[in-house]
This record gives sequence, C-alpha cells and structure tokens, in this order.
Amino acid sequence: MADASPIGIFIAGVLTLGIFSFLYKDNPVYKVCEAIFIGVSAAYWAVEYFYSALYKKFWLGVIPPEGSGADPDMWLWGGAILGVLMLCRMIPKINWLSRWPLAFIVGATAGLYMMTFFVSNAMNQIASTMQPLIQDTFLATLGSFTVAIGTVTGLIYFFFSKEHKGIFGGAAKVGIWFLMVTFGASFGYTVMSRMSLLIGRLDFLFSSWATNFGQMF
Repeated sequence: MADASPIGIFIAGVLTLGIFSFLYKDNPVYKVCEAIFIGVSAAYWAVEYFYSALYKKFWLGVIPPEGSGADPDMWLWGGAILGVLMLCRMIPKINWLSRWPLAFIVGATAGLYMMTFFVSNAMNQIASTMQPLIQDTFLATLGSFTVAIGTVTGLIYFFFSKEHKGIFGGAAKVGIWFLMVTFGASFGYTVMSRMSLLIGRLDFLFSSWATNFGQMF
C-alpha cells in the first residue's frame, strides 16, 4: 500500500472497518462492503480471464503475431466452441447444450486430478513412509520410528473386520492419538494462516490508514 494514493488508502480502511462491523451484528454497512468486495472481485477476475484465456491463449494461438514463427493452433477452436456452449445455460430453450462442455470439464479435470493426487497423495507418501528405520542421526531415527508406528497404528484403527480389543485395540488407540495430533496440527495451521490475514489488516489500519487519516484530516 506504499504506492497507493491517499484516497485509495482511506477507502480501503473504511471498507475494512465495514467488514469488521459484522463482529457486532449483521448490518447495512457490512452488506454494502460485502457487495462491493464481491462485485470488484468478479469484475477483476472477468478481465483477468478475458486477457489470459481469450486473448493470450486463444486469440494469439489461433492468429500468432507476425514474426513469431508460430503456426496457428486450430485445436483451440474446440475449447472456444465448448466455452460458447457453456453460455447456453442462460437460454432456457437450449440450456441442455451446456451439459456437453460441463461434462467435458468434469471428466477431464477428474482424470487429471486423479493422476496428480495419486502421485502426490499416494505414491509420494508411500515412498516417504518406506524409509530405513535406522538413520544417520538420533532425531532422524526417532522420526522414522514415529512415522512407522503412526502409519501402522493408523491403518489398524481403520481395520474394522476385527474387534478392537486386547493388543489390537491398544494399537488402534495409539492410531487415534496420531490421527488427533495430525488433525490438530492441520487445524492449527489453518487458524494461524487466517490469523496472519487478520494481523495484516490490523497492521494496515494502525499504520498506513491511521497515518493517512491523520494527514487528510
């Protein structure tokens, strides 16, 4: 915000306080600020997608600039046609045509993400788990044993074909502890990321906005 104009900083501070007013109760000021945020975000991403998708990828792909040496990519017309069919959703009589591009997007995305997450969430984790128990240092060895115990006991907890009693039940309880620690750490990380956003807004209000407010008035 260092390069922003004084009036821009002032408006940003007022809108921030308007959003914070929801902490008291739902009110017209909050609704106005929320509508402005949604409207500005929608307009920004509409322009961004128009420039990055329609112009840079489609237009420059179909009609390459002179001197670039690139050949026109006629396959891009397929994506353009699917994009136009998606807009048929707003026309009641032919809104069924929008199911074709939607089915293509869902199917292609599911196939792509299936391979991506299979590699990142399955194969890489399995490879990271199957490490030698004895490492070069004590802490590394302790970490390897912790990973091994957590993996085995966690799998035992989700094995419901055998009643959780005796040694098997004790191992399942250890697995619960590992799961709770994992969920707690994940939740704590999420809370801290949200807290960093709050700290950033408070720092803006008490530094940039307060200084600019004093200079303006």
